[in-house]
Amino acid sequence: MVDIFTPEKRSKIMSSIKGKNTKIEIILRKALWHEGIRGYRLHLKLSGKPDIAFTKYKVAIFCDGDFWHGYNFSEWEDRLSPYWHKKI
Repeated sequence: MVDIFTPEKRSKIMSSIKGKNTKIEIILRKALWHEGIRGYRLHLKLSGKPDIAFTKYKVAIFCDGDFWHGYNFSEWEDRLSPYWHKKI
């Protein structure tokens, strides 16, 4: 599959995407805090780079948005290039 953007344009687009403290991460951390769940670490250098990790219990949490899971994919799949269609 061929990307529709030049490598320079794709690099600029991808560099603007937040990797830490995303909206879903903050919502989850607030919910954990509200429930009294403490003892987690953020952004450890573990395999896969989990967003939240409970090292004592060897539990890693990854917060992925709806895009990567194809939420309502049929509604917006026609707007994707073949490159992204294959990835999702």
